[in-house]
Amino acid sequence: MLRLECDVRSKYHWRRPDRYAAASCHSALNPAGRRAFKQCDEASHHAAQTEGLNDLVAGFDKILLTKLKEHSRLSGEDVAVVRSLSRSLRELAPNEDFIRQGDDPDVSAVVISGWVARYHLLPNGLRQYLSLHMPGDWPDAQALFVDRMDHAVCAIGPASVACIPHKELIKTFERRPAIGYAVWRETLIDAAIFREAITNNSARSKPARMAHLFCELFYRALASGLSSGDVLELPISLPQLGEMLGMAIATVNRTLSELRASRTMDFRSGLLTVRDWPELCAIGQFDPSYLHLKRQSW
Repeated sequence: MLRLECDVRSKYHWRRPDRYAAASCHSALNPAGRRAFKQCDEASHHAAQTEGLNDLVAGFDKILLTKLKEHSRLSGEDVAVVRSLSRSLRELAPNEDFIRQGDDPDVSAVVISGWVARYHLLPNGLRQYLSLHMPGDWPDAQALFVDRMDHAVCAIGPASVACIPHKELIKTFERRPAIGYAVWRETLIDAAIFREAITNNSARSKPARMAHLFCELFYRALASGLSSGDVLELPISLPQLGEMLGMAIATVNRTLSELRASRTMDFRSGLLTVRDWPELCAIGQFDPSYLHLKRQSW
C-alpha cells in the first residue's frame, strides 16, 4: 500500500511500509513471478506519482487566484475563466532552466511549488540573480509582450510550474480585461522589485542589503499565505545569496554573522527565522509600499 505525503519543502515522497517484507517474498518468486511483481510495483509507483501531480494541478487555481487577488479585483466570472484556463505541469530539478536567455516561449509559467529565480548569465559563466519567485508568481509574464527573453529562469530547488499557452491568455485578456489588467499589474510589480533591487545593491550597506532582501521575501510569503509565524523556508545557498546581493562568499558569511548578532533574524540550512520584525525592517530600510499588495478598483 502506498501513502502520499508532502513535507514542508513541498516535495512528494512515496512511503512503502511493507516494502521490505514484500522484497523478501520477491526473492522467493520464479522469474515470471518476479517480472509480475516488478510490473505491479512500478504501476503502483506510477499511480502514486500521478496522484501527486494531480494534487499539484488541483492546487493551481487556488495558488494563482490568491496571488492575483493580492493586488487586483476579480469578479466571479473572472474567477471562473481563470479556473478554466488550460495548463500543463512541468516538474523541475534544482538549477534546471525552464527559460533561457534568447528564448521565444509560447507559454507563460506560474510557479506551483518550490522557488525559481530570474538570472543573467554572464560571458564568464557567472550568474547574476535578479529576483526570486515563490508559488503564485508569474516569473515570465513579460514573455507575453516581448519577442525574446533577455534573461533566464531556473529552479532554485525542486520546483514545479504550470504552463499556460500565450494564445489562450491573449484571447482571455480580450474577453475579460480585468484578468489582463491583473497579469499586467504582475509585470509592473516585478519592475518595482527590480528597481528596488538596483537601489538595494548599489546604495545600501551590506547588512542593510541582506536585511532588505530577507524582509521582502518574508513579507511577500506572508501576503501569499505561504508562511505563518516567524519561519520561512528559503531554499537558497549562501553562494546563491551572494550572487543575488553582489557579495563574495566571505562577505556573505560576515554580513550574516552581523545580522545574527543583532538578534533580529537567523538563516540556517534554508530556513529564515525572523526574531524581531520591526528592527529587521529598520536595519534593511524596508518599506513594502513598492510591492503594491493592495486590491485595486477599476
